Amino acid sequence: QVQLVESGGGLAQAGGSLRLSCAASGSVSSLYTMGWYRQAPGEERELVALIRNSGSTEYADSVKGRFAISGDIARGAVDLQMNSLKPEDTAVYYCSFYFWGNGHSVWGQGTQVTVSS
Repeated sequence: QVQLVESGGGLAQAGGSLRLSCAASGSVSSLYTMGWYRQAPGEERELVALIRNSGSTEYADSVKGRFAISGDIARGAVDLQMNSLKPEDTAVYYCSFYFWGNGHSVWGQGTQVTVSS
């Protein structure tokens, strides 16, 4: 059973930067996408950024130009560099991996990001 371990996050001031990392333990042989999602209090979970095994990426409009996702599908490791942070970026951030082999997604435990104004 694949498990995801997240690190990074914490507290930053508006305009600052943080970096999140996520790594998988276990086999990642059929890994298709690695993504970061976030959920603010009272809000639904939303996609922040995604990277596919082709190397293509996808970003939420709200983070384009500020966040950058990078990763190694073969190793099952993904990072999210967050720059020019805004208070509205405050949320719990989750990494999620999707495996095409069984059609299942695996989620990390979540890490808190708080941006002060």
